[in-house]
Amino acid sequence: MWFTGLPSAGKSTIAAALAARLRAARSPRPVVLLDGDDLRRTLCADLGFGRADREENVRRIGGLARAAARDGALVLVPVIAPYAVSRARVRRRHDRIGVPFLEVYIATPVEVCAWRDVKGLYARQAAGEISGLTGIDDPYDVPTAPELRITTEHESVAASADAVWRLLVSRGLAV
Repeated sequence: MWFTGLPSAGKSTIAAALAARLRAARSPRPVVLLDGDDLRRTLCADLGFGRADREENVRRIGGLARAAARDGALVLVPVIAPYAVSRARVRRRHDRIGVPFLEVYIATPVEVCAWRDVKGLYARQAAGEISGLTGIDDPYDVPTAPELRITTEHESVAASADAVWRLLVSRGLAV
């Protein structure tokens, strides 16, 4: 499951809540959480934030997710992945080996994300300290056909995680 959306949309929060629920329910499949922020500090620490590096970030994380899912894990990937072409490539690579790829769009308006500003990115961008912030001065391609769209400004984390849970159950990926 690829959770995409703007910075501070709620991707990691929802994915972590879902991972906890799956583990508590003793999912028969191992649950792997590949958080984009964690992987930016480790697997992708050598990458910047230009378009080519953002695409490489998604490629690497997509490859890791594909390998874990191929081996039977239920993989939750909260990563911005701002470009539709990058997300489509990851989906195709999953499809080629018969591994399901579900895109969950966390559709939180930029104003709400900026208000939350979990990592202080919006404040730093407004102060001129950083540039290239996804959704502000770098593009974000809104998914056109995600398997699930969640509007976090109108529902709780638990309700959002429950919506993703229902999607997994409907696809036979959770019980």
